[in-house]
Amino acid sequence: MIRARDLGIPFRGLCGVYNAITDVKGVEVGYSTIIRGEPSDDTTTTSDFARTGVTCILPRGKKRSAVFAGRYDLNGNGELTGTHWIDDSGFLHGPIMITNTNSVGVVRDATAKWMIKHNFYYPIFRDDEVIEGAGVFYPTVGETYDGVLNNINGL
Repeated sequence: MIRARDLGIPFRGLCGVYNAITDVKGVEVGYSTIIRGEPSDDTTTTSDFARTGVTCILPRGKKRSAVFAGRYDLNGNGELTGTHWIDDSGFLHGPIMITNTNSVGVVRDATAKWMIKHNFYYPIFRDDEVIEGAGVFYPTVGETYDGVLNNINGL
């Protein structure tokens, strides 16, 4: 893979060991590749075939802590759930997920379940007492179109 610095584009600062997001102290990245079934002549209408995946970025690792966040609409086509909270508060509470276009909803739901199961959100406090079952979080899930590589309708 050719990187910008390999092409002579000058950036200030030094690269990390791997020149990757994981060079940033505390950041954790995980992924899962989903391979299901085999392609057939009609892979656009069957949910039996999938070649896709999901990526998770934890900006502070498994430490339950908000990070300052902002966003920018590059082309207006991409879906990114959780943006209203980022716009309103300036914070990101939880992981950043990336998946294919038609899987944004299911990944958002799975992320919410994970956050609840692992208490990875901010409960509401009253007089320094946690109110069980209460808390506010908005999973952030971005999409990338992989329809030419995968049956995106396979979910």
